[in-house]
Amino acid sequence: MPVNLTRNAIAMMNSGDVNSKPLVQVVDIKLIGNSQERYRFLLSDSESTQHAMLATQLNEQVRTGRVKKGSIIQLIDYICSTVQNRRIIVVLNMETIIPEYEIIGNPKLLMGSEPEANKSMPNNNLFEPSTRSTNNRYSAPAPANKAQSFQPTIQPAYQPPPNYKIQGPIMKNEAPARIIPIAALNPYQGRWAIKARVTAKGDLRRYNNARGDGKVFSFDLLDSDGGEIRVTCFNAVVDRFYNVIEVGKVYLISKGSLKPAQKNFNHLKNEWEIFLESNSTVELCPDEDGSIPRQQFSFRPITEIESAENNSILDVIGIVISVNPSVPILRKNGMETQRRILNLKDVSGKSVELTLWGDFCNKEGQKLQEMVDSGLFPVLAVKAGKVNDFNGKSIGTISSTQLFIDPDCPEAQGLRAWFESGGRNTASISISKEIMPGGSKNEIRKTLTQIKDEGLGRSDKPDWVTAKATVVFIKTDNFCYTACPLMIGDRQCNKKVTQSGNKRWLCDRCNQEFEECDYRYLLQVQIQDHTGLTWVTAFQEAGEEILGCSAKEMYLLKYELQDDTRFGEIIRSRLFHQYLFRLKIKEELYGDEQRVKITVVKVDKVNYSAESRYLLDMVTKNLRNRKQF
Repeated sequence: MPVNLTRNAIAMMNSGDVNSKPLVQVVDIKLIGNSQERYRFLLSDSESTQHAMLATQLNEQVRTGRVKKGSIIQLIDYICSTVQNRRIIVVLNMETIIPEYEIIGNPKLLMGSEPEANKSMPNNNLFEPSTRSTNNRYSAPAPANKAQSFQPTIQPAYQPPPNYKIQGPIMKNEAPARIIPIAALNPYQGRWAIKARVTAKGDLRRYNNARGDGKVFSFDLLDSDGGEIRVTCFNAVVDRFYNVIEVGKVYLISKGSLKPAQKNFNHLKNEWEIFLESNSTVELCPDEDGSIPRQQFSFRPITEIESAENNSILDVIGIVISVNPSVPILRKNGMETQRRILNLKDVSGKSVELTLWGDFCNKEGQKLQEMVDSGLFPVLAVKAGKVNDFNGKSIGTISSTQLFIDPDCPEAQGLRAWFESGGRNTASISISKEIMPGGSKNEIRKTLTQIKDEGLGRSDKPDWVTAKATVVFIKTDNFCYTACPLMIGDRQCNKKVTQSGNKRWLCDRCNQEFEECDYRYLLQVQIQDHTGLTWVTAFQEAGEEILGCSAKEMYLLKYELQDDTRFGEIIRSRLFHQYLFRLKIKEELYGDEQRVKITVVKVDKVNYSAESRYLLDMVTKNLRNRKQF
C-alpha cells in the first residue's frame, strides 16, 4: 500500500512550522557523541531531506528497533534550530507509524538548509563524518535527456513582527522565546523558555580551586508536565539571582545553557542541567499558576528500601514512631555538627531509621520530637533521602533533602487512616538490622558478659557496641582534671594543665599561660546488667549525662566549698539509673600488661517505648529464625 508523506514538510519546518505534525521517513540513522549517546536522523518528505537530532528520552525507540532506516514516523513535538551554523530539526516527541518501509522517492538535501558561508567550511565534529557522501546515497544522477525535475515549494523564511526589528549590524531574532516543557529541553535548541516552580533552593557555597575563589548556588524547578531540572549559578550570576529566587514561587526562565547533569550531586530525573549566564533572564510570574504542583514525590515503600542500592537517592513516607535527642558529632574534618535519629514505619510492616544531620536536627527534628513526646505520631515525607547500607538499610539527609511534616497529599492521608485504624498497634520489623533504636549504624547490642566472652577489643581495631546497663558505683577520687581552654583551629585543646608558681595555668602543648582553666570529667563508673558488671571510663559529655551537672560545679563543691554533704547527695542520686551506653572497647598496654579498656562514648536515657519495639523486633526475628529450622 503506497504511503503519502506530508508534502513540503521539510521546507515548512525550516520556515518555522511547529504545529503541522508531519508524516516523514527516516532514511538514515547515525549514532554520534562520545560521552553521551545521541542519534542523528536524516528525515525525508520524499522530495527533500534534512538532518535531525533525536531527544535522548527517545533513544530507547532506536535501541529497541521501533525506529530504524525506512521507518515512517509522525513528528509530534519538534523545533528547527540553527546549531553551529547548520539548520537542524530537533525531534522532541514522535510516533512510529510503519516500522519498516522502502525508501520513498528520490529525496535531496533541502536547498538553503545550510548557510553559504558554511558550505566551504570543514565539517563541525558534531556532524562528523561528512554528510555529503551520506546525502549522495539518496541523490540519483541527472537523466541524460535533462528532463525537468520537480522542486519542492519552499515557503519564505519567518519574518519577525515590526516590534522586533533588527537593531545593529548583527542579524538576530528578538521575538520572545516559545515556552516549552522541561522534558523537551536539549542543547540543540537555539532559543527556549520554561515556566516552572522552584521546589528547592540550595545554600550559597564558596569554593577555591586553581582558577581562584568563587561562589555557587543551585535551585530545582518543576513544571506543569511534571518535568524537573536543576539550575546552577556561579559568581556574578549568583549576585543577580540568589536573592530573587524563592522556594514555592513560579518563574519564567530563558537564555541559559544546558550541560550534562552531574549525577554525583544531582538526583533529579533529567540528564541535563541549566547554567544561567550573564544574559539569562529570570522573571517572577506574579499570578499563581495552579497547574504547576508545589512538589512532586516518587515514594518508595520501606520494604523496597531493603533492596535499594547504597547511596541511591529516593523519596519515602512513613509514620514517625520514635525520635532521639540531638547529639553533637565531630566530623572527620574537625568540624562539629548535629545528628538526630528517628524511626519511620509504613503499611509494608517494615520500619527504617532516618538520620537527620545539621540544621534538620534543630528545625524539623525538634518539632518532631515535641510531637512524639506529646503522644502525636506525625506523617513525615522525605524528599531526596540517601540510602546507607552499612549493617542494614537506613536513610540519611543530604543538602538537597526536604522534610514535610503531615503533608497534604493522598499518600499521607492513606497512611494516617491506616495508622488510626489499627496500624498504631501493628508490629514492624526494622530493616536497619542489629541496631539500637535511634543509634548509628555500628551500634550492635551486647550484654556485659558477651563483651568478655567474645573477646571484644582484642583485635587491631576497637570494637563498638551498645549495652543497656545500670550505674551501680561512681569513684569520687580524681573524677575530673584541669584542662586547657585554648582553641586549636576549630577545636579546644583540652590537654591537662598544671598550675605554675604565679598561680597561672600552663599548657605544655600550647606553651601558653592563662588565668582560668576548664574542668573535664574523667569518671570511673561501674555498670551492671542482668549478666554481670564491669568498669568503664566516662569523659566529659558522658560524665555530664551521668551526673547531671558540669565537672566545674562538682570540683567547686568538693575542693573549693568543701561541701562533702551536697557532693555526696549528687553522687548517690545518680546511682541505679539505667542507660544505653555506647562503648568503645580496645586493648591497651599498661606498663608490661595488656588490658582491655572500655570507654563510654555516649550515654542515652532509655526510651522505653523504643526499647519495647526493639525487644519485640528481636522476639519476632528469633521466632522467624526458629521456623526456618
